[in-house]
Amino acid sequence: MNTPSRRRILSTALALGLVGCGRQQSEEQVVGTVPPTGSSVADGKQALERLLAGNARFVAAQEQDLDEGIARRIAVSKGQHPFATILGCVDSRVPIELVFDQGLGDLVVVRSAGGALDQSVIGSLEFGVAELHTPLLLVLGHQRCGALDATIKALDKPTAHPGKLGYLVDTLAPAVRQTSGKPGDRLTNAVHANVTHVLAELRRSPVITPLEQSGKLQLAGAYYELDTGKVTVES
Repeated sequence: MNTPSRRRILSTALALGLVGCGRQQSEEQVVGTVPPTGSSVADGKQALERLLAGNARFVAAQEQDLDEGIARRIAVSKGQHPFATILGCVDSRVPIELVFDQGLGDLVVVRSAGGALDQSVIGSLEFGVAELHTPLLLVLGHQRCGALDATIKALDKPTAHPGKLGYLVDTLAPAVRQTSGKPGDRLTNAVHANVTHVLAELRRSPVITPLEQSGKLQLAGAYYELDTGKVTVES
């Protein structure tokens, strides 16, 4: 059996080392050509405008060619500069990045059923605005929300709920009760009321409130239509 010589082994190792160095250098060069995400957003107003422009592209099926390749992955692995923090529902029909036509490193996304708030959700939103310094915090409700629909049915016909579903109903119930007896579609009213309720609760945060009062953070609510894909700002 032929045994490779020591010289051949050393030569092969040296060649592989040079290839590795070249690959590392080329990756560093690529990273240098990729601008940090969110760099073009100066404040909450511009951040909201950027989201709505992306949503307009989504509605028209003219999404931008997002850079989600190797270069972008390397760039965001070095640090992140998202331009907005968004609270949305877990509904599979409302993928936040797709709805706003944004890519890797652009958004801080927190999702819970119906946009329900608890300590973990609020803490995650506080992290987005205070630690990652996003100038916009958007609460996004959506058409035909299953979690709020289930809450309406649970309040109309009280029953025991397994696991933590009862906690979810209790959390979403205040918004549903606010719409009792009002004209219009009950579920749609509940979704809008919940966005308003969540914003009011977030403004009680000792982290979020000072940022908004200082002008460093803008809070906004919005509504997503499943039928059209359009996002409409409410407040």
